Amino acid sequence: MMDILYTGPVPADRESPMTRSETSPSRAQHPSPRQKPNTCCFCWCCCCSCSCLTVRSEDDKRGRRKAQETKLEPFPCEPCPKPTIEEIKQWAQSFDKLMKNPAGRNKFREFLRTEYSEENMLFWLACEDLKKEINKSAIEEKTRLIYEDYISILSPKEVSLDSRVREVINRRLQDPTPHIFEDAQLQIYTLMHRDSYPRFLNSSVYRSLVQGGSRSSSES
Repeated sequence: MMDILYTGPVPADRESPMTRSETSPSRAQHPSPRQKPNTCCFCWCCCCSCSCLTVRSEDDKRGRRKAQETKLEPFPCEPCPKPTIEEIKQWAQSFDKLMKNPAGRNKFREFLRTEYSEENMLFWLACEDLKKEINKSAIEEKTRLIYEDYISILSPKEVSLDSRVREVINRRLQDPTPHIFEDAQLQIYTLMHRDSYPRFLNSSVYRSLVQGGSRSSSES
């Protein structure tokens, strides 16, 4: 007796699981829950934050440039004759001799500029200039400018002063005199003497002065 092979359509309840999964429209249209979305939220957030940081960075740069604009007119180098070799050698004997000599102050200021501490000399010079004032309104104006440039904690050229000296200055601001910054000037003078002056004597700036002065004196 021969078996008859059935070739007609397969009933729905007898379809194989594989066939149903391949032809089911509901499975074909919906992606797997594990499939990642096309839009990368992480990348978008990073790009957004980067652009915000860039804007902030530009604002900070503009703020720093504006803050660095000094209120006082910068002191030019003092006019003075070329120092002799004797004067140059005397600068190494004491800090007082260096600071009392205009050429010595100019060279020391040049050295401080290389150490990014020129504001110490500028503050000292501004105090010396204030001491010469006798006009009350000029004293008040120069006091305000010196305070904003060198005493205020918001200034990029703030000099290093202790709290005691700052308190004295703040008390005297109501009625300033030409000597309002006397304590502060002495403190900065001492700082330059102890900290910057020894390095100046060992610097190439001073050594070249000594060598050049010795060469000139031997030639003459």
